Amino acid sequence: MSDTTLRVQDPSLVVLVGVSGSGKSTFAATHFGLYETVSSDHCRGVVSNDPNDQSVTPEAFALLHAIVGARLQRNLLTVVDATNVQPHARKELVALARTHDVLPVAIVLDVGADVAAARNRERPDRTFGSHVVDRQQGQLRKSLRGLQREGFRTVHHLRSEAEIAGVVIERVPLLTDRRHERGPFDAIGDVHGCLPELLTLLDELGYVVERDAVGRPVDAVHPQRRRVIFLGDLVDRGPDSPGVLRLAMGMVRAGHALAVPGNHEDKLVRALAGRDVTVSHGLETTLAQLAGETAEFREEVAQFCRDLVSHAVLDGGALVVAHAGLKQSYHNRASGRVRAFALYGDTTGESDEYGLPVRYPWAQDYRGDAVVLYGHTPVPRAEWVNGTMCLDTGCVFGGALSALRYPEREVVSVPATAEHYAPARPFPTGGVGSSDGGASGRTGAARPADVLDLRDVTGVRVVDTALLGRVSVPEENAAGALEVMSRFALPPRALPYLPPTMSPVATSTLPGHLEHPDEAFASYARDGVGTVVCEEKHMGSRAVVLVCRDDGGTRFGLAPGSPGVAWTRTGRRLLQPDLEGELLTRLRDAVATAGVWDRLDGATWVLLDTEIVPWSLKADELIREQFAGVGAAAAAVVPAALAALDAAAARGVDVGGLRTAVAGRAENAERFRDAYRRYRWDVDGLDGVQLAPFQVLASGRTEADAAEPGVGGSTHETRPHPWHLEIADALVAADPVLIRPTRRLVVDLADEASRSAGVAWWEELTGTGGEGMVVKPLANLVLADRGGRPLQPGLKVRGREYLRIVYGPDYTDEANLARLRQRHLGRKRSLAQREYALGLESLARLVRGEPTWRVHQPVFAVLALESEPVDPRL
Repeated sequence: MSDTTLRVQDPSLVVLVGVSGSGKSTFAATHFGLYETVSSDHCRGVVSNDPNDQSVTPEAFALLHAIVGARLQRNLLTVVDATNVQPHARKELVALARTHDVLPVAIVLDVGADVAAARNRERPDRTFGSHVVDRQQGQLRKSLRGLQREGFRTVHHLRSEAEIAGVVIERVPLLTDRRHERGPFDAIGDVHGCLPELLTLLDELGYVVERDAVGRPVDAVHPQRRRVIFLGDLVDRGPDSPGVLRLAMGMVRAGHALAVPGNHEDKLVRALAGRDVTVSHGLETTLAQLAGETAEFREEVAQFCRDLVSHAVLDGGALVVAHAGLKQSYHNRASGRVRAFALYGDTTGESDEYGLPVRYPWAQDYRGDAVVLYGHTPVPRAEWVNGTMCLDTGCVFGGALSALRYPEREVVSVPATAEHYAPARPFPTGGVGSSDGGASGRTGAARPADVLDLRDVTGVRVVDTALLGRVSVPEENAAGALEVMSRFALPPRALPYLPPTMSPVATSTLPGHLEHPDEAFASYARDGVGTVVCEEKHMGSRAVVLVCRDDGGTRFGLAPGSPGVAWTRTGRRLLQPDLEGELLTRLRDAVATAGVWDRLDGATWVLLDTEIVPWSLKADELIREQFAGVGAAAAAVVPAALAALDAAAARGVDVGGLRTAVAGRAENAERFRDAYRRYRWDVDGLDGVQLAPFQVLASGRTEADAAEPGVGGSTHETRPHPWHLEIADALVAADPVLIRPTRRLVVDLADEASRSAGVAWWEELTGTGGEGMVVKPLANLVLADRGGRPLQPGLKVRGREYLRIVYGPDYTDEANLARLRQRHLGRKRSLAQREYALGLESLARLVRGEPTWRVHQPVFAVLALESEPVDPRL
């Protein structure tokens, strides 16, 4: 018996068709995953506790359709295990597939009524007679010829037990799914037969053109293995459509280019096939030019254009190319309406003053993570709109032929040699021109990069991050963050990052301790981290500082020549403007003196993560009203209590135990006062103020910002911590009065002596009044082996005396410690991890040159997550 290979597209909706007893459930379990199959019997069991209860069939199929719809919404291959021998049952499933733009596939298991009836007799739960199977077999026979007419893209008919047993399922990706193609690419907009401009553009892009024996261009090769992506509309209107086709086909055939179809290729295919089409909008020019070519060449052209697939998803899903663009819900989907959108776009139903349909401005509403490159509707110049770019710059109308280098995001354009074809509307005056009879200039203005929309941040929000996938923000959290952002925070353009909260170390069981370095060392060792760095934790206020030289601040909406801006964890300005200006000017001088600009490849701005001390600079009111109040109350009450107890003892009352306890409370109260007093001192202007930088978050150059977006700089989370601390040390050396050093110790977790030294260093820090330390993987960003999720970027280990400020003067009493050791850290750890991923996402979007609203989404989400109900003492 030879195997039968069935090719099944992934994703698709696979509908098993067969009578009861034909082996559909066994077939599904053999060839598909546990969660991929949705069974009608299972759904009956869910709604009635009996998979054979036919009385609940309507409810069961309503549930089945809901599950199938939910899976198709997520673009997952889904298998329906039901008889599906009746046309109405299949019709509903085909409609579901069409709704979600997924291909419906039918697999018919046709074992015959006798085999099926015999199998049913062997099952005690199948009490129906053979007449049911006979009726189903008759319905199956009537259905076989019409399955493809019903809408099934593929029908596999298995005609015997042996054929079914020998089946091998081969999952094949959709033709649009080219995620394995990583680039680099050069996407070229509508050529429209302009061969001279195409050759000039290829030369600008670095391609070497190869010619045939008679000198015609037939291929182009890039020495660095880059590839071209032709975005459709190679033909019509221009001087040499056959020459453009010959070159494009040769490049695609040689693997030096990819291509998606345009509406003009679609129309050309129909014309070459002899179908009735209106010969207009330049098609007449192409047909006349092709008439001078051989019949073989015309057939090659027809076959090439027929084989082009609506769109392509590339670079792991990060890049989508389609002639007229593609909204996110259509990415890597397959249906007639997806192809129509990719070729023609969408219309509003209106016509403009030239009688042309008005195209719906889908790019203005685009919120996807993938970059979408397209053409179709000419624009005067290629510009980013919400992560999309139109590269049709009207070459055939006398504009330019444009390409985008990907992933560099650099636009390269060459001017047209002439106006080869008069546009339906003036080009480029009045906005955009018309690329065909179905395009319009009224697509609306592009959304300015720094204009926000409430819909970007309100309601239940989901932010996709490269590090942690999708991070959800509840609606009530967003509402609270909106209040803070709108009333108190810096303008969003000047606020590209908010620092995450930090997870405390696991609770210690050592006597007298709630936190201890041993727990941090053990945690990272379990996660496979070999070396950590312990950094002194400065008891101050977290401050993110943007330092700018020259006009670097203009990237962030700051005035030319501004030294930068500094803000708190909630996005508020750190200091009053005069004091902030003095601090940032000195810090900018230190950055220059320390040679940091050169170390950052000539950057004109740098974003630093820092701590500013004293704590009282920002928290003086908190210290006075809360901590000092507790200390003053203890100072007033406890001595009076001791005096009363001493008086009672003098009268012979046994108060020894109570007095010892009260005396202990007096000692705890004094330690409490000592703890918060260490972090408060008077300052005069900048005198007494220090800034402790400990990490370089991102840096970039203004020159890149002034050109095309997307080359905005670098993030530095993958650089090991010693690199960051070396820059901090250089700043300290440049201005030791303003810049405070961050002491550190590297610990080898496999070396017991090294771990002991780390504990001893922490005891020394905290014993002399320090807050504690933060333990971090030396390599900085580290992904867990399981699932690739990021490890905690740092674990704070706070000192025994400092924790009195947090948990109260008497927290070290063993009874209190026993209660506090029940603290739950899971929510805090999750919060720290999510905020960390969001922070890095905002930085990545910043240096990619994405619009302000895109950078602001994860920034806003960090602040919103701070409203989660987490114990603030953690």
